[in-house]
Amino acid sequence: MQDAELISHYFPQLTERQKNQFAQLGNLYREWNDKINVISRKDVDNLYVNHVLHSLGIAKVMEFKSGASVLDVGTGGGFPGIPLAILFPETKFHLVDSIGKKITVVNAVAEAVGLTNVKAEQIRAEQLKAKYDFVVSRAVTRMKEFYGWVNNKVKSESVHTLDNGILYLKGGDLDEEMNELKKRYSMYDLTDYFKEEFFETKKVVYLPVFN
Repeated sequence: MQDAELISHYFPQLTERQKNQFAQLGNLYREWNDKINVISRKDVDNLYVNHVLHSLGIAKVMEFKSGASVLDVGTGGGFPGIPLAILFPETKFHLVDSIGKKITVVNAVAEAVGLTNVKAEQIRAEQLKAKYDFVVSRAVTRMKEFYGWVNNKVKSESVHTLDNGILYLKGGDLDEEMNELKKRYSMYDLTDYFKEEFFETKKVVYLPVFN
């Protein structure tokens, strides 16, 4: 399975609307990638595993509540924010990136699939004034630096099963990098949720901001 059926396999509770939204992503990203390179050319054929399903690894760790707000930093072409916004239509997602043409793609994809819970903006995370329940990202930099950018963007009052904080998609051996921070964290191996070879070294790192 290398298409939208893969998403339904791992998330069987999807509505027909959500299935259709996920199904549209393949063609949308192919078309946009021909104009603006937001995904490596060789990776477009693996969109549903390497980008969509990978993004949804966060959903295996955290089920965002209705009315919650989530910041996606360095979203690129919209990952992990777009897939998460499809899965959690009652949650508000703010997708930011410093590169304007990537935000152009995010806005176009969000509009094409009918997402009303996504705001995309060309801005650096450090410039944001708002606060969020969670900050998500896909490995834009080392965690110590990332934490410095976003730790003051997190609301202090938590309403989820995990305390508010950072949910970070990363791969490889992360112990040394995480120990630089000297803060409590948890790691979730995505091989516990997904069987594809791509996920062998992939993890969700959870870092509560208030502890």
